[in-house]
Amino acid sequence: MRNRKFRDVEFDIEIDQQRCLHGLGESDEDYKPSDVQRVSEIFENPQFFVDGADAVDLVQGFIGNCWFISALATMATKKNLVERFCVARDEQVGVYGFIFFRDAYWVTVIIDDLLYTSIPKFEELAPQEKQLYHNNKDFYNKHARQGTKSLYFAKSATQGETWAPLIEKAYAKLHGSYAALRGGEAGEAMEDLTGGISTFIPTRDIFDIDRFWNEELRKANVNRLFGCVFQGLSGARSGNWSSQIFGLFGNHAYSVLRAVEVNGKRFVIVRNPWGNSEWTGPWSDGSKEWMKEWLERLPEFGHVFGDDGQFVMEYKDFLSCWDTLNRTLLLDDSWVMSSQWLHVTARPLPSAWTFGDVSFTFSLSESTLAIIVLSQIDTRYFNEISGCSYWQFDFIIFKAGETEIVAESSLSRLYARSVNVEVNLDAGDYVIHVRLDRTTYRDPGYFDTNSPNWDQRSLSRMKSERAIGQSIASSESERDNLPVSLDVLAGQNLSQLESKSLALTKAKKKEEEEEAKKKADAKAEEKEKERLEAEQSATKEAGPAGSEPEKNSTATVTNDDGSTTTITTSVIEKVVRVTTRNTEDGEEVESREEVTTLPNNVPVNRKNGSSMIPINGGVAQESDPGSDGDDSDDEDDEPDPSRDMNDVSEVNSIFLGLKVYTKREVSPVEITGQLGHGMELSAELALS
Repeated sequence: MRNRKFRDVEFDIEIDQQRCLHGLGESDEDYKPSDVQRVSEIFENPQFFVDGADAVDLVQGFIGNCWFISALATMATKKNLVERFCVARDEQVGVYGFIFFRDAYWVTVIIDDLLYTSIPKFEELAPQEKQLYHNNKDFYNKHARQGTKSLYFAKSATQGETWAPLIEKAYAKLHGSYAALRGGEAGEAMEDLTGGISTFIPTRDIFDIDRFWNEELRKANVNRLFGCVFQGLSGARSGNWSSQIFGLFGNHAYSVLRAVEVNGKRFVIVRNPWGNSEWTGPWSDGSKEWMKEWLERLPEFGHVFGDDGQFVMEYKDFLSCWDTLNRTLLLDDSWVMSSQWLHVTARPLPSAWTFGDVSFTFSLSESTLAIIVLSQIDTRYFNEISGCSYWQFDFIIFKAGETEIVAESSLSRLYARSVNVEVNLDAGDYVIHVRLDRTTYRDPGYFDTNSPNWDQRSLSRMKSERAIGQSIASSESERDNLPVSLDVLAGQNLSQLESKSLALTKAKKKEEEEEAKKKADAKAEEKEKERLEAEQSATKEAGPAGSEPEKNSTATVTNDDGSTTTITTSVIEKVVRVTTRNTEDGEEVESREEVTTLPNNVPVNRKNGSSMIPINGGVAQESDPGSDGDDSDDEDDEPDPSRDMNDVSEVNSIFLGLKVYTKREVSPVEITGQLGHGMELSAELALS
């Protein structure tokens, strides 16, 4: 039996510090923790939760991830919500399991209890620093290196509580490094943590603030979560680039804890993830508004005075201060989700900002409330190699065959990861058209330029995560970078696996060939049927078999291969083709073909995929598929939905997914996606 605590070899922050802390970056960058310790070394009596998760527990550490800490604090206001994704733990062994939602699936993350700390070892102190602790190592370790204050990243304000730094560590592992958590949107973090759906709400766009209070904010932490932020203030005129609004900071995510009505007034309780620096305006802690009668009602607010980052704002001040709210709708098990992901190529810039590069279709068996989400894959893990552009997109919904727009995606912030709409839909078929936009911020050669300076081990893992992420939309992802699942390897050596792989490949190829043959035979049979029907129709129109031809004409054409084709045309009855070819022995060989003449310029489909277009009084000539004269309905000319447009490079391509959420009692939705295949068709449609 191993007498060891669990150590996570996949994310070992002590032995593999460079990769876990900095990712592709250099080790002398922004983050310099002093040491790594286990939870049991940091706390005398560690507990994952002390009286459950609480928003006031959270304090941000030495990394710019206020967006994530704010989301955690918001979640902590709803009872048992944090506990839902902390799925398993053994605190004695030091192993913890969490789940996070990424793209369309729940992902399991397992970590150990090693954490970065900010206090160095006693031996690393300068002589004068040691003197402060009477040169006593035990005294120093007990008073300086233990407790919440020693943690380098996120921490709990409650002594001995560990859930905050451990969840942050699991989220860092999910995205490859702690550095990957720098900068983000609270709404996206809440989606990752809850599997919910976030919406961007500019406060100045709220039409009826009373309705918004009753239908939205009053439901905060019931079935929805809210965060708030305002854009940083300009210092161009004042010279102060750190201006605040009554103690509040711009470009910094805050949590909405709850909305309450007390004595006829509306209030919102908000929290700063820093755990300090509060609102200093009306109704701030100790302000003049807190007269005796209001202090007596303080318990109704669920608030206590103190420098803990939590504060009270009146509703009108709340709307005036914050310019953006992030609302995350929480989904229970009465909802089900269907999704379809595609590798989409947009038109090279500059080009028209228009719909037409990609569409989706789905059907509903009955009327239902639906939530439609269009999302790009989560690129946070491999952001440095995620492409050259920031993408923006929106969509519109039509009922199939109709021209009136049923719904359109709600407003989103610029370059958001996803957009969505909540809409009541009747039973039927629906079509969604997507409009793409982007800003190029990297040179197409960025990878070759930067990769020599990157940590190659971190780069290898990033490329694997990129391949995994992109494989949701394409089976042709970077196969060499896909890791092999242990489920595949278990119990078999490589020789056995190779033999098995070859057998599977042969079987798959045979199955594909048989399926292709079935489709080809069915298509040929259908074409032959159409040809016979067309000939019968033409014969009927041409009149009695014995009728006199009005006129015969003959023409000889030299083909590209040197052969000649003689076309004899009976305008009413038939077209006779005689083709003469020279064999290697010099002999002439003739082949003869007769095609019934068609009136009224009706095309005849041919087995080879070309079409017969009657011209000049009924003479049929051959036309290449896709030419200007082709009016064929030939299925060979239809776009192949499995292929992309011409340029599939990362400069012009994005991985997009449509997710449709419906109530469980409605039959599951099947989604299909369609890709655009060039600009000529779009140009013709735009001019029609």
